[in-house]
Amino acid sequence: MAEPKKLLGDERRTWILQQLKDSSAPLTGSELAVKTNVSRQVIVGDITILKAKNEPIIATSQGYLYLRQNAVTPIFERTVACLHKIEDTEKELNLLVDHGVTVKDVKVEHPIYGDLTASIMVSNRQEVKQFMEKLRATKATLLAELTGGIHLHTLASNSETALLDAEAALKDAGFLIEA
Repeated sequence: MAEPKKLLGDERRTWILQQLKDSSAPLTGSELAVKTNVSRQVIVGDITILKAKNEPIIATSQGYLYLRQNAVTPIFERTVACLHKIEDTEKELNLLVDHGVTVKDVKVEHPIYGDLTASIMVSNRQEVKQFMEKLRATKATLLAELTGGIHLHTLASNSETALLDAEAALKDAGFLIEA
């Protein structure tokens, strides 16, 4: 079997961008690297260049996503402040996605860097499971560990009611910090 052709520079970035636009699921850097016959680190650099050109690409725990603006379905967003034990992270995320909510990100306030934000982009239990598996496999640290468990989430849904229900469920679980 012939080795895939190595795509260079702009041609590779154009190809990557089209793959992301065409995909409804996240694409990993490793997948893109294999298909373009370059290293994953080259793909990371390409994504950085594309982001610098204002392409709406985000890195999630499942891979890279091209953010599309959906003109048909209005998206409602809400930011919630949470506090819980680190071992309750999976419970919190499942509680939110079970209410039809996408957990877009997590944000903490760092004493030196200010606000630190990381993309999560989980919308269902399977994505939460993958997020948690990756967390365990990499032995990575959650941002909330920097703040004793205090963190913000940006939640999105096509229903304002779903956001209100999710927030109420966080309160019932004892995870919501109320103003």
